[in-house]
Amino acid sequence: MKFRSTRETEPKFVLSAEAIKEGLAPDGGLYLPEEIPTVSLDYITGLAALPYSDRAAEILSLFLTDYDKALILEDCRDAYSEARFPGGAAPIHSLDSEGIEVLELWHGPTSAFKDMALQIMPKLLSRSLTMTGETRKALILVATSGDTGKAALEGYRDVPGTGILVFYPVDGVSKVQKLQMQTQEGDNVAVCAIRGNFDDAQNGVKQIFADSAVAEQLNTKGVFLSSANSINFGRLAPQIVYYISAYADMVKAGSIKAGEEINICVPTGNFGNIFAAYIAKEMGLPVGKLICASNSNNILTDFIETGVYDRNRKFHTTISPSMDILISSNLERLLSLICGPKATAEYMASLKNDGKYSVTEDELAEIKKVFCGYYCSEDETAAIIKETFDKNGYLIDTHTAVGLGCAKKYMKDSGDTKKLLLASTASPYKFSQDVLASLGLEVPADGLDALTALSEATGTTIPTPLASLRGKTVRFDMTVDRSEMTETVLANN
Repeated sequence: MKFRSTRETEPKFVLSAEAIKEGLAPDGGLYLPEEIPTVSLDYITGLAALPYSDRAAEILSLFLTDYDKALILEDCRDAYSEARFPGGAAPIHSLDSEGIEVLELWHGPTSAFKDMALQIMPKLLSRSLTMTGETRKALILVATSGDTGKAALEGYRDVPGTGILVFYPVDGVSKVQKLQMQTQEGDNVAVCAIRGNFDDAQNGVKQIFADSAVAEQLNTKGVFLSSANSINFGRLAPQIVYYISAYADMVKAGSIKAGEEINICVPTGNFGNIFAAYIAKEMGLPVGKLICASNSNNILTDFIETGVYDRNRKFHTTISPSMDILISSNLERLLSLICGPKATAEYMASLKNDGKYSVTEDELAEIKKVFCGYYCSEDETAAIIKETFDKNGYLIDTHTAVGLGCAKKYMKDSGDTKKLLLASTASPYKFSQDVLASLGLEVPADGLDALTALSEATGTTIPTPLASLRGKTVRFDMTVDRSEMTETVLANN
């Protein structure tokens, strides 16, 4: 299988190893497979007999056809081992009274769904360097709204042939997320805060990638840039796996019958996690609607409703900070599949120059066949956390609460009675202060004290990776302006 850029009007194809190594295509677009592989219902349900690691290897091998399948299996068994994901990689919790199955994607080493991709992605990149004959060091440059940064740092820690530098908005992550990054261990890692929001960090990283002078300076040092954000297909592909895996588990558990359609709701800001669900649907997963759940930065909700994407709006700092995004990078992949590369290139140019673009009525109609958009306010998000704990004894984080609130709105508005799969993206302990406030409880000023308070108040257990933060040494406390990001990259290499 070969890959093309989302903006490539004259197709230039590369193999998956090259796409994963590069991250971004030379024209600034994102890589997509030239065609989406399809699977049968028997194939999907048959995965239930396999452990998660083997399911992942099967599905990844459909896309990464230039990789040795036996080596992919070896890497997946290591990435999704019991040691890394105690109790299993992607368990499902049933909210039976709601008709909702919650896919818990946060049982990995950093307590966020990004672990599902970022435990395997560094292995894929490391192999790609050998496969492509690359002798330079890969510098993984990351912009994070909270969870990707820590998951990438942990995944790439001391991986041979790589270094990693993470930028995050200084006031745009939770105290626990910040501490996770600041105390990161490893000889090849670096972390830097920026004065600004996530979009500032993301735009800064994109500009560095596009700067040929930076590339040349790094090249003289034996370094090249790559990405761990979901703009890299190596990050996106593992996310496809857990939707297909969840369906197999639901059939196995008897909550649905084989072939029965489900709906999927995903809280998302960058559109990558829900786009992975879309790819799964295109592969043959029986899916009806994809509900795109947003917080007060509801740019995706407005786009799905009107066909107008306009980032010229107020930016909100919310209690679901990983979704505080106004430039949803992965939406470009959906546009390329539905609108074509030429139109996508034009839309992305308009977004860069004017901060907005509009799709045609026909294109919007195609999008609406699959997607619908909802959002939750801050008060609604807090109320869902309290309601879910009081009614179901189930504790959820702020992002999952946005998803659950939007799922309920969709079910009420549409009358759709299909079983709904909700992507739960983080442990509630990553946002313990806001979860405590949502429950109407006293909130300690210290983020680590809040972990203990939440555990004592709810009778739930602090995840080991978060409990172990107490006493760790802060290694990275630098803060720079966005204009200083390039200088920071060059100074660290």
